Amino acid sequence: MIEVRGLTMRYGGTLAVDDLTFTVKPGLVTGFLGPNGAGKSTTMRAVLGLEIPAAGAALVDGRPYASLRRPMHTMGALLDAGAVHGGRTARAHLGCLARSNGIGPRRVAAVLDQVGLEDVADRRISGFSLGMKQRLGIAAALLGDPPVLMFDEPLNGLDPEGIRWIRDLLRSLAAQDRTVLLSSHLMNELALTADHVVVIGRGRLISDTTTDALAERFQRDVLVRATRSERLAEILRAHGATVTAEHVDPTTPDRPGDGGLSVRGLDAAGIGDLALRAGIALRELTPRSASLEEAFMELTADSVEYGSRPATAEVAR
Repeated sequence: MIEVRGLTMRYGGTLAVDDLTFTVKPGLVTGFLGPNGAGKSTTMRAVLGLEIPAAGAALVDGRPYASLRRPMHTMGALLDAGAVHGGRTARAHLGCLARSNGIGPRRVAAVLDQVGLEDVADRRISGFSLGMKQRLGIAAALLGDPPVLMFDEPLNGLDPEGIRWIRDLLRSLAAQDRTVLLSSHLMNELALTADHVVVIGRGRLISDTTTDALAERFQRDVLVRATRSERLAEILRAHGATVTAEHVDPTTPDRPGDGGLSVRGLDAAGIGDLALRAGIALRELTPRSASLEEAFMELTADSVEYGSRPATAEVAR
């Protein structure tokens, strides 16, 4: 596991991470979310021993990363795809890393094939695109076949095929009971990839929960379609619900149309019970929650370091 315990990081008078505690467990893809400046990259660097905390600890399998004898066999990480020697070839770069951890050349060839770089393995990295460098960084993280993996914004620079590839890769790694921590600003992709999310803002923990539970926390309404929707709407309103007809006839705005009813103030189970008592058959009963992006925006609204004004059609001169 990755364990962050009361981690506090300071840079001069700036508190970058503030008593942060969370655990990343095996068998799951855990999304690590937060606005710019929230402390995500700082926390990840602390896990790798690249930053010294003012207080607390960041541990890998209960130990500091720096104390691991052959760390790449325990944890693989990608923090900066551009942090490579451009004059080396991809094969040479991975070969140097492999030798430092007692890993043979056959494993280098295997990960190059796994990430799709076998045909360019002997080209200099300076000629690689950002997406190719991301793949090379992922190959480096996989070199030691580690049970723990950590990636900071690995989707940057990848084309749609590459994004789908890494999504499948991460989920397959978690299915092998590995620990996977993933930081990304691409919320739609995280919603498809992550099982669990850790959300931080201004260096403090905001939420540590499953992706589904986070969406349910920000449930918007329940969509109901019924055989006697007008009568059901009356019953629901009598029990304190707010009911809005979707896709109504403009000449009768208070009457529900074919789009069904949007119900707030009652959950799906309560609506179903009331419909059953009234003898009204339901054709659809669907709780509708916020997307991961919408939930994230609401959670971190007070933690954004650089807020933007709404876009307007005219630019101030």
